Amino acid sequence: MQKSHKRKRLQLQRSSSVEGEAQTKQEPYPTHTRPTPEECRAIRDDLLALHGFPQEFVKYRNQRFNRKPNAESDRFSDGVKSEPLDDDGLDESVLDGLVKTLLSQNTTEVNSLKAFASLKSEFPTWEDLLAAEQKCIENAIRCGGLAPTKASCIKNILSCLHQSKGKLCLEYLRDLSIDEIKAELSRFKGIGPKTVACVLMFHLEQDDFPVDTHVFEISKAMGWIPAMADRNKTYLHLNQRIPNELKFDLNCLLYTHGKKCRNCIKKGGNQKRKESQVNPCPLWNYCKNSDMR
Repeated sequence: MQKSHKRKRLQLQRSSSVEGEAQTKQEPYPTHTRPTPEECRAIRDDLLALHGFPQEFVKYRNQRFNRKPNAESDRFSDGVKSEPLDDDGLDESVLDGLVKTLLSQNTTEVNSLKAFASLKSEFPTWEDLLAAEQKCIENAIRCGGLAPTKASCIKNILSCLHQSKGKLCLEYLRDLSIDEIKAELSRFKGIGPKTVACVLMFHLEQDDFPVDTHVFEISKAMGWIPAMADRNKTYLHLNQRIPNELKFDLNCLLYTHGKKCRNCIKKGGNQKRKESQVNPCPLWNYCKNSDMR
């Protein structure tokens, strides 16, 4: 009888330990209480007033809006009007989105879009690409940089899909949970957390918050994360702190703001402070009052 009680106690201790580790992993900075929901909403509104909603993300926003049930659509809109799709604003497949995001790694947006357009022109179907020599794939995407590495990754994704699913399609991910999607995508060579998060947010309409260089730098400048935070822990922290209904809009706006305004970024010291006073940035007060300054 005593052994039975001891076994149960050990099982409870193990279970508690596992739950504690999972909680720590999801909340790397549990005592860091920023950003608050109110702050996220205010910054979303300020950046929206400054930039408008970025045109490059409109079709993804509308896809999210159109796929939400009515109650969710009301919550999702949250004061930001949906716009009509452009003439070419057709839904991209999840596989299109994954490859497009992979091609965007370590290059400019212009070059990655050229590489994706060249790839689709050279290989009209994914079956055509799977059958092609890797050198031909490299030539098609060379303008995007790191062609040998990216071509190998794309070929590997298609080979894995063909072997495991019998067809070149990732639409089955729509029926999985976020954790299951992350596990599925992470098994592909060259697909890291940021790429997974982008596919989740843009192509699977999930409430996720990717952390690219712009988002990371601005988050640090505003004190949303501790000074020692890295990108992976920033991703975990912000996904816990930012309300789901604000994640998509806020992420797109921070990314856009990071490209257009460098005044709110810590780099540049006093010179940036002077520039900010001459040409005010809506985020300047958040940066000025943060512990990062």
